[in-house]
Amino acid sequence: MQYKIPVQIENEDPIILWLSLRQLTILIIGSGIWYTVFKSLLPSMSAEVAAIPWIIIAAIALLIAVFKHTEMTFVPFVLNILRFNTNWRERVWVKWVDSYQPIDIWFISNVEEKEDGKIDFQDKIDKIKDLDDKLNKI
Repeated sequence: MQYKIPVQIENEDPIILWLSLRQLTILIIGSGIWYTVFKSLLPSMSAEVAAIPWIIIAAIALLIAVFKHTEMTFVPFVLNILRFNTNWRERVWVKWVDSYQPIDIWFISNVEEKEDGKIDFQDKIDKIKDLDDKLNKI
């Protein structure tokens, strides 16, 4: 029996307008934060001055919700940037690959502990000659 596998299984479906459930959740959390900040600043200053942090927090929440760069959302993109900057000698940025693991972000290996990556060609040549001799005997 054959089953049809959807091709775009990881794409998020829009719920309201163009926003997915993940984006709506980020915007709801962001709006809760900016509402709390606005209400806490309102008694001590005017509404116009209290709106400045409100606008900044709302813009950051909107940026995080709709951010997409090379098919990566905000969190995987930031984790890849952190890993790239902490292991910049060892990491090569590969486009279209989610190669981060949150536990490995701060891992930096000691360069002195690495093995010498030289290849012994004489040993390789001896193995090839030995293999050729065995094949000739067959």
